[in-house]
Formats: sequence, C-alpha cells, structure tokens
Amino acid sequence: MNMIANILIGLVALEHVYILIMEMFLWTTPRTRKTFGLTAELANSTRSMAANQGLYNGFLAAGLLWSLIHPDADMSRQIGFFFLGCVLVAALFGGVTAKRSILLIQGLPALIALAALLWL
Repeated sequence: MNMIANILIGLVALEHVYILIMEMFLWTTPRTRKTFGLTAELANSTRSMAANQGLYNGFLAAGLLWSLIHPDADMSRQIGFFFLGCVLVAALFGGVTAKRSILLIQGLPALIALAALLWL
C-alpha cells in the first residue's frame, strides 16, 4: 500500500482506539459524558452497553492495524478495504440511528482513507 493510504488508515485506527478507551474505560467521566451528551444517570445505566460498543471499535482498530502490518501487499490492501468498509457501514448506521455527526467524525476519515487506498 502507499504511504498516504497507510497514514490515513493509521489515523482511522487511532480514532477507533480512542473511541474504545472512551467507551470501555471513561464512559462515566464528565468529559466523555459531555462528548456523547449523557447525563450521569444515563452513563451509569448504559456502562456495560458502552463497553460492548468499545470492544467492537477495538476490533475495527485491530483489523486496520493488521492491514498495515500484513507482509503481503495485496492481502494487506484487501484487509484495509474490508475494515474501512466496516467502519463506513458502522458510521452510516450510527449516523442514521444515533447521531448524525458520526457520519462526519467516523465516516469521513474512513471514506478519505478508502479513496486513498483505491486511487493512490
């Protein structure tokens, strides 16, 4: 894969590691509650659900990182396509069902990385 696509994929992976940390470990903190627009009560009652979501974000990050380290370039590219596609589908679903800003925050970086992977 090319350097630009690798950097963009790495950034998308880091974003999902950050989301994992917020959802699995920092869900009830004031900063994370503000980020997700939650009251303390709602954050406490949805803590285990958020941890589950965080785990899924971790799987996305792991797959993207796998695409960066796989020794076979063709396979690496296919892994990148698959996991960026997963991020896009998740962003579309989240943008429609949960919060529209997910389209911009998670979907746009994945779309840009996917475009770089396709055209560069």
